[in-house]
Amino acid sequence: MKILECHSLITDIILVVNSGNYREVADRVKKTGYRKVCSLVLGGLRRQDSVFNALKNTDPKTRMVLIHDSVRPFLKSGEITALITRARRSGAAILGVPVKATVKECSPAGIVKRTLERKNLWEIQTPQVFSRDLIIKAYRRFGRGDVTDDAGLIEKLHKRVVLVKGSYNNIKITTPEDLFIAQAILKKKKD
Repeated sequence: MKILECHSLITDIILVVNSGNYREVADRVKKTGYRKVCSLVLGGLRRQDSVFNALKNTDPKTRMVLIHDSVRPFLKSGEITALITRARRSGAAILGVPVKATVKECSPAGIVKRTLERKNLWEIQTPQVFSRDLIIKAYRRFGRGDVTDDAGLIEKLHKRVVLVKGSYNNIKITTPEDLFIAQAILKKKKD
């Protein structure tokens, strides 16, 4: 979160927390002295419910919102700048990296249907930056359905989403194996 606190283009931070860690996070924010954290919001049952709870707490005068998952701790300042710059022009910009692996589309029974063209595939990351009005409109219209990222809602509005190349180090830490990779990235940063 320090990178968001220190970035000159970020003015306010809304943290989404659960009821079990609300007090601990509030105390930690006070101890760190982060000044840009303007509110803590309770999350919902699904990720998108949590994001929408935060969006509803943004200042109506806000032009752009950056949505980021705390499970991606290796974000770079230049990536934030590039995303905001592109989103200011287009209304929606997301971070991603080209897929390295071969990806196949399969049936529910595990039968390969086809190999997807790798040169057109990107692994999408956070943060993602949107015009506040656009992302709120998308959430109000399509937020009840299941989506895996916020840009998916913008796509349902048939609006253009611009891709900004990110870093392979911006990993999502969700499994024990991811922690090993994260430790290697931290070690490399220290060297």
